[in-house]
Amino acid sequence: MNVVEIKNLEDAAVIFKKIGVDPYGIDAMASKTINVNILLEDQPCKIANIIKQEMLSVGGDAAVARGSVSCSVLVSDILIMGTLKQILALVKKIEKQPFGLNFIAGNIVELLKNISQNEYVVKTFRREIHLGKKTLIMGILNVTPDSFSDGGLFYSQQKAIERGLEMAGEGADIIDIGGESTRPGAKSVSAAIELKRVLPVIESLVKQVKIPISIDTKKAQIARMAVTAGAEIINDISALNSDKDMAMAVRETRAAVILMHMRGKPRNMQKGKLVYDNLMAEITDYLKKSSEKALKAGIEKDCLVIDPGIGFGKTPEDNYKIIKNLSQLKELGLPVMIGTSRKSFIGKVTGGEPNERIEGTAASVAAAIINGCHIVRVHDVAAMKKVAAVTDAIVHAY
Repeated sequence: MNVVEIKNLEDAAVIFKKIGVDPYGIDAMASKTINVNILLEDQPCKIANIIKQEMLSVGGDAAVARGSVSCSVLVSDILIMGTLKQILALVKKIEKQPFGLNFIAGNIVELLKNISQNEYVVKTFRREIHLGKKTLIMGILNVTPDSFSDGGLFYSQQKAIERGLEMAGEGADIIDIGGESTRPGAKSVSAAIELKRVLPVIESLVKQVKIPISIDTKKAQIARMAVTAGAEIINDISALNSDKDMAMAVRETRAAVILMHMRGKPRNMQKGKLVYDNLMAEITDYLKKSSEKALKAGIEKDCLVIDPGIGFGKTPEDNYKIIKNLSQLKELGLPVMIGTSRKSFIGKVTGGEPNERIEGTAASVAAAIINGCHIVRVHDVAAMKKVAAVTDAIVHAY
C-alpha cells in the first residue's frame, strides 16, 4: 500500500497506463485525481450561497462566511474546493445562471486552462523560444559602475563583451545587458549615458553569438535603439509603467518583453514599511494589469513573460514566500522568470558578500524551478546551468 502524489494530468496518465486502464477510462478519470482550490473574494451572499450549494451537489464543497446563509453579512470570500472534474461540473451548473455567475464561470474556465499549461512559446521578431521542457539560463551582464554584485567589474566595454562571450560559452540561453543599476538606492541615469554603455556591447555580441540578447531598461528610447542594434527582448522592471511610450516601443519593435513587479523605484523601493495584505495576490494582480495593458497596446500574448520581482520592494521573508508560492502565478497563463542571484535575502541566511552566495543562489534556483519558473536570471552561468539541469531532471521524472 502506497500514498501516490499526483501533481498534474500527466502524472495521473502514467499511473493509469501502468495499471492498464482503458484509454477511455484514463480520459474519464484523470480529472478526478487533481484537487483544485479557488478563492473568490468579496462576493455577495447570494453568490456565496449558490456556489456552496452547487459544489455540494457535485460532491465538492465551498467555504463561506458564517453569516452568508442568513445574509447577515454583505459579502463573503468563497473558497471553492474540489477535484478538477467537480470544478468543471460547477461551471456547467452556473454558466447560465443570473447575478454574474456566467462571468465567474468563464473566469474559472480560463483559470483552469492556465494552471494546466506546462509549456509555452515566447516569440521575438527573430525566433521562437520554447519554455517548459527545460529551464533557460539568462546571464546577467551589468555594464555599470555600481551594480550590487559586480558593479564596475564589466564597466569596460571590452570586458563586458568578453564576459558576454564567456557566458555564451558557459551555456547561457539569453544574455541580459543593463546600463543602469537597479540595486536598492540606485539613482536613475540619463538615456545618453545608458546608451553609451550598452549599444556597443549589444552591437558586438549580436555578431558573435547566436543566442538572444535582452536589454534591461525601463526607458522606451533605450529599448528601441537596443532592438535596432540587435536585442530581441526588453526586460522592463517597471512592467511598462515607468515610460508611457514603452508599450508602443515593444509593439512596434516586435520584441518580447519581461514584465516585473516592483513597488516604488529602485531609489526608494526598500524604504518605509514593506507590508503586503496578501503578498502573492498583490503581485499577481499587478502583473495581470500590466499584461492586460500590454495586450491592449497591441502586444501579442506570446511576447510576454512575467517576473515577481525578487528584492524589489520586498522583505527577505517576502522573497522566500514568493519562491515557495511561485506556482500561484500560473493562473496568469504566462511563462515566469525569476532573479534571485546573489541577492541580500540569501545573505540574510548564509552570510557573506554577494560573490559568496553561490550555494544559496543554487538552492533558490532549484526551488524556483520546482515551483514553476521557466527562466532564471543569474550571474554564475556555468554553475546554475548544472543546477537547472539536475532540477529539470527531477521535475520531469515520471
